[in-house]
Amino acid sequence: MINAFLTVRRWLHRLEDTVLVSALLVMLGTAVGQIILRNLFDSGLLWAESFLRILVLWVAVLGAMVATREKNHINIDALSRLVKGRWLLLTTVATAWFAAAICFTTAYYSVEFIQYEYEDGTIAFAEVPTWLCQSIIPFGFAVMGLRFVISPFTPNPDEEEAQAQ
Repeated sequence: MINAFLTVRRWLHRLEDTVLVSALLVMLGTAVGQIILRNLFDSGLLWAESFLRILVLWVAVLGAMVATREKNHINIDALSRLVKGRWLLLTTVATAWFAAAICFTTAYYSVEFIQYEYEDGTIAFAEVPTWLCQSIIPFGFAVMGLRFVISPFTPNPDEEEAQAQ
């Protein structure tokens, strides 16, 4: 059972990494293509600027998800340097769960925001609705919130790799 869970988690991490790298490559390719079209052919793609803004959003949220997964996110926690033993676990859990609460709150209100965008029916670029482009926000923050909830009880990725070898 645990091996099946680890296999599924590994595949989800690979999918997450693949989507992040793909979005970054498409963003770079579109930007370079737009520069070439503008400088050499005095033209360009009308939808490229909006598309690139959306890809920046996706890369940022996906990058934050990966940083949370790898425990490489910004961590401002002065107490962990001062507290030892049982109190260290307590402060670690408290700060992680506080971060989770912030992420879940952001996810909740971003769903509300996306509902308004859906009702307005605005278009981001081409025929793609704005709400669809912004759907990464609640998804990403919900995933980060879940990761913060379990993070005090899971090993760091470096420790996990060392145990696997």
